[in-house]
Amino acid sequence: MIKNLSKNHSLLSNWVSELRDVDVQVDRMRFRRNLERIGEVLAYEISKELSFVTRETQTPLGISESKVLQEQPVLATILRAGLALHQGLLNYFDKADNAFVSAYRKHHKDGTFDIEVEYVSSPDLENRILIIADPMLATGASLVKTIQYLKSEGKPKEIHIAAAIACVDGLEYVTREVPEAKIWCGDIDEELTAKGYIVPGLGDAGDLAYGSKSQY
Repeated sequence: MIKNLSKNHSLLSNWVSELRDVDVQVDRMRFRRNLERIGEVLAYEISKELSFVTRETQTPLGISESKVLQEQPVLATILRAGLALHQGLLNYFDKADNAFVSAYRKHHKDGTFDIEVEYVSSPDLENRILIIADPMLATGASLVKTIQYLKSEGKPKEIHIAAAIACVDGLEYVTREVPEAKIWCGDIDEELTAKGYIVPGLGDAGDLAYGSKSQY
């Protein structure tokens, strides 16, 4: 399942527009906050797919029956670009466990790149609900490799992917490699460059949120 939230008019489209806007991108705090807001909306939409149970709650005047989450998910993010989107998810799933993975592109002189994973910190994922924050789902290579590493910590019973912007090529690759995953996007673009960047996209989400980096 792939859900593009921009198909329906909402404030989320405003925040995606600001993420893309070169005049707004100069404000890093605004950029991070917009990613965080999108994460909150994605968390709300994902929650509609999760299981709830009825719980009795004591109020000052009586007993109320409320629907509450049956279980807390595990929120995972790919460092560093995913941190702001992850925070938005965590604002809503505020009792969730968390996992962090350092997956990055190691570029070569011929223009190709490999995906390197050097750090994974995760709880046991066996039979858990896993929600992964990846702001830019481009080629999908880093996301698929991250999921493969996380599965070594146990097989999740559900996998949800939360992305601010995705592209068609990346979505096709992820759905082929991880067919059980449900993907939630702020918007979907059609084009992917030879170097693996989404067009029109928004640029490098990690650099825009936290500053440019040296390439090693």
